[in-house]
Amino acid sequence: MKTFTPILLLILWAGLPWPTHAQVSVGATQVDTHSVATGLDTPWEILWGPDDHIWMTERYGRVSRLNPETGTQQTLVHIEQVHEQGESGLLGMALHPDFENNPYVYLVYNYLSGSAIQERVVRYTYGDQALTSPQVLLEGIDGSSIHNGSRVVVDSLERLYFTTGDARNTASAQDLNSLNGKILRMNLDGSIPEGNPFQNSYVYTYGHRNPQGLVISPDGIIYSSEHGPASDDEMNIIEKGRNYGWPDVMGYCDEASETAFCEDHNVKEPIAAWTPTLAVAGTDFYNHQAIPEWSNSLLMTTLKESELVQLKISNDGKEVEEERVWLDEWFGRLRDVAVAPDGRVFIAVSNRDGRGDPRPGDDRIVELSPTEATSAPGSPEKDTPLEVYPNPVSHSLHINVPDAMRGGILSLYDTRGRLIKQQRMNSSGIIWSARGLSPGIYLIAVQKKGKRMSRKVVIKK
Repeated sequence: MKTFTPILLLILWAGLPWPTHAQVSVGATQVDTHSVATGLDTPWEILWGPDDHIWMTERYGRVSRLNPETGTQQTLVHIEQVHEQGESGLLGMALHPDFENNPYVYLVYNYLSGSAIQERVVRYTYGDQALTSPQVLLEGIDGSSIHNGSRVVVDSLERLYFTTGDARNTASAQDLNSLNGKILRMNLDGSIPEGNPFQNSYVYTYGHRNPQGLVISPDGIIYSSEHGPASDDEMNIIEKGRNYGWPDVMGYCDEASETAFCEDHNVKEPIAAWTPTLAVAGTDFYNHQAIPEWSNSLLMTTLKESELVQLKISNDGKEVEEERVWLDEWFGRLRDVAVAPDGRVFIAVSNRDGRGDPRPGDDRIVELSPTEATSAPGSPEKDTPLEVYPNPVSHSLHINVPDAMRGGILSLYDTRGRLIKQQRMNSSGIIWSARGLSPGIYLIAVQKKGKRMSRKVVIKK
């Protein structure tokens, strides 16, 4: 939970650069934040390389290596074919998992074909501190000034996954003959893998709007964060051949028309959804004891809400047990997150993307590193989760919050993001009546300063 001093507030209001160091308390762990690189232009992808450097794309076309200890940035290539317009440009990147023997870098970027924006996947070779010998693996994917995806990951079997947006054409997401609104899978030479769910097709999953986060957990589960319209940002588990609903389903299968579509079209519901939207972006998996409170969590950046969201994942990886918010409006629009092997976390600040409010020194890469624990080793603070019961409910809903959230604002939203009820949580538990509410799925949320907890609740007849 962040704590501002009056001087720090004055610095923010004055629009001055962020101070060199500031701290946030993550449970019992103190985490130092400081900028390791400034003066960037819309960093889009950051990942930790085998050379202990941050590898980064900037949307206007530059790929570089950043030394996180010194802040030295080395340009590897500036791709002249990149077309930056609105949300289009140089986007996702992945490195070959055996980089020492196969020094390949996989990039996704938008380009112009005549007057049309399109998207391609290209493999570059790294050597002599430069990226050369581009080889196009796939191109001609429809692009647009919005909804281009695109994140890239490689699994343990050396298959490459990357996300595509619907590129303004919502119908393409359900069209298996289109590569848009999909998560695609290919071999690292650009061929179609055996075992893809649709014959002679790169399509792995479909029914996506604009997925801008993609990560594989240590257990091999693929998670993807996806932009909704005004409602229903999503966190999804990606399963082979599944339909994720767009544009016929937004978020959960909770409307009458959505329920029928979900039953008929093999729709996979998200494990979390946000209404109103947060503008979810890049995500990474945290599985380190350096910040033990974040162990076994998805860390997800958001653009509109300018916060780092922690999703505590269940032991089987299939559910979100708890949600917390960090760095709320500290730095501005957060585009991506990368976890280093030693447990440090790096976030990419993207205020120069055309929708932000740049401060002097933006854009930047910020490091989060643990500095000390405020309790004895082995005895970190343990928070009580937000409790909502019974669930489903038809009459009275019992809501209990942790002591740390007392005094926060408790809200009830419907699936369209409309505020149904709200009050300050002056005690640790209250009872709300569910009578008069239409059957369906609702969201209970409690927020206090930089921390938010939420739970889905089902109202039945």
